[in-house]
Amino acid sequence: MQNVVQINAVQKIYSMGENQVHALRGVDLSINTGEFVAIMGASGSGKSTLMNILGCLDQPTAGKYTLSGQRVDNMNKDQLADIRASSIGFVFQGFNLLSRTTTLENVELPTQYLRHRKLANPRQRAIDMLSLVGLEDRLDHVPNQLSGGQQQRVAIARALVNEPSILLADEPTGNLDSKRSAEIMVLFQQLNAQGITIVMVTHEDEIAAFAKRTIVVRDGLIQSDTLN
Repeated sequence: MQNVVQINAVQKIYSMGENQVHALRGVDLSINTGEFVAIMGASGSGKSTLMNILGCLDQPTAGKYTLSGQRVDNMNKDQLADIRASSIGFVFQGFNLLSRTTTLENVELPTQYLRHRKLANPRQRAIDMLSLVGLEDRLDHVPNQLSGGQQQRVAIARALVNEPSILLADEPTGNLDSKRSAEIMVLFQQLNAQGITIVMVTHEDEIAAFAKRTIVVRDGLIQSDTLN
């Protein structure tokens, strides 16, 4: 199996005045194509820092990070922006949709940020992704015409539109009730069954149980790594 993520001895140290906070203390992690991984940990454990590094939103203080065979820990800001646009799909707790923009336009938007790779038909790709998440009949709706679960589906379609190597989901069910949460997790399982690699941060055991693998972070280190 091909590695999507390969992290070796990654450290992250934040300077807080005269104090140094060791958020990650030498993490090794490998994630293969087609995996569905949940990352868990208490507040301050380092899980959010790890997710930010995986998403190229932050860079390690030390260590090596390779994404889809490409070394990314030593890239500059412009290179990281290109990687985020082309190789990583983000799903957030708060949906982050543009309120006055239609569902279709929200999903199509990330295609405009692809600099080194263009999609043949961005609009059709956006329609296809909305069909994939079951919203082909909501193309012209704006977010406030949709339920929370539907808005999260739009966000997932948007995250997938640029054909990323990996989908990163940060507490993706945090704003949803239990029924809608379960529906979104079943959708993630369906997407994963089609070969999409998913890494999800959650603090809920019942949400992590939908993944195939659970990693628990504690005190800046991986405490456990188990198959579900």
